[in-house]
Amino acid sequence: MSSNAIDGKPTPRPDHRIRSRNPKISFADDFPLAWHSTMPEFACAANGVSLLMPYVEPFVVRSVERVADQLPDEVRPAALAFARQERQHHAQHQRFNDRVYAAHPGLGWSKRLMAATFRFLDRRSDAFGVAFSAGAETVAYAGARWVDDRIGYCFDDAEPDAARLYLWHLAEEVEHKGAAHDVWESFSGNRFLYVMGTVTSILVLAFFAFVNTLGLLWVERKLFSPRAHWNLLVWSITYAFEFLPLAVISSLPGHHPNDLADPVYLPTWLRTQVDNEV
Repeated sequence: MSSNAIDGKPTPRPDHRIRSRNPKISFADDFPLAWHSTMPEFACAANGVSLLMPYVEPFVVRSVERVADQLPDEVRPAALAFARQERQHHAQHQRFNDRVYAAHPGLGWSKRLMAATFRFLDRRSDAFGVAFSAGAETVAYAGARWVDDRIGYCFDDAEPDAARLYLWHLAEEVEHKGAAHDVWESFSGNRFLYVMGTVTSILVLAFFAFVNTLGLLWVERKLFSPRAHWNLLVWSITYAFEFLPLAVISSLPGHHPNDLADPVYLPTWLRTQVDNEV
């Protein structure tokens, strides 16, 4: 919702249709965890992000559902639909992550640290929870835009089921890009908390994505690969140039994520490959 309304009251905006989908992904028994044939470090980085999902997604769901009864009628349905999508993201990534942990049990230390971190965040206020969630969605939307500009580079040499998992998730991030912002604006609207939530979310998510990626590079024997580290550096810098303008814009009064132009490929892929709409 937008805060630049008559009489200072939020004005509802038209939302994208938010649907919970089952992407129908089945990983074969011999599915390679380094699923990118020419850039295994890209698979490690993407898998490192995947390992975060069973912690950040449930935190976002809890934060939204805790305040759902206090949201206006025009916001609540989209908020709950958004939470259902996040649950499905959690479920699908958990299935994938179970394979990662089974193959690499030494990564359990990261799992324990992520669980402890999100238990700590769960004890913060509801206002902080929705601010963190809105910030995390900015992080995710920036990731979707980054990938959309590099679809062929990222997925032409990827295993189809891995590509489907990440494309489906990122496409739904585009679809619900404004939902968490509406929850924050309707429940709290505290801009200082929004900035703090966004800063906290990018620091937490970037830290765990980094350490998970390093752990996966180690077990895949790529930790000392100069090419892997060069690619990770380039990806991090180019992502920062995608994220930082969005983060600044998102913190400005009167801004709404639905004002941003969507990437082209991901919504089209979701419509044709998952929804089967021509």
